[in-house]
Amino acid sequence: MTDQATLDRTDRVILDLLRDNARRPLREIAAAVGLTVAPVQRRIARLEKLGVIERYTVKINHGRIATGIEAMTELHFADDLDLAQIMEFVAQIPEVEEVLTLAGDPDALVRIRVEGVDDLRRVVSKLRSGDGIAGTKTLVVLEQWTRLG
Repeated sequence: MTDQATLDRTDRVILDLLRDNARRPLREIAAAVGLTVAPVQRRIARLEKLGVIERYTVKINHGRIATGIEAMTELHFADDLDLAQIMEFVAQIPEVEEVLTLAGDPDALVRIRVEGVDDLRRVVSKLRSGDGIAGTKTLVVLEQWTRLG
């Protein structure tokens, strides 16, 4: 198991600012935390080296794009569960964007993005065919809101 990083308040504010906008200028971050650019740059480099910051990405507003369906599929696992095998199987499906394993019922949630209903039917059928999958339930996302920071 990897050691956990110890973060101070300034590190946490920097992370919040980057989470809100990963392209935020260093000068703006420095002003917000009361430091100059150089120490902020060193802190970010440290957070990257420690693996706290794994990557920088973009958040797409799919509601602004004309096509596409987002859905969440609940997975219920069979008793002879091999979680690593199921995760490997699900990761091979290109339409799967995210998998969350859960304590409770369901056992996992799978976030899917497809072009239409036929694609959704195909992907859910593929999920159902996986060894160790006892059942599924699919919910179509109508709208999304995410808390930043």
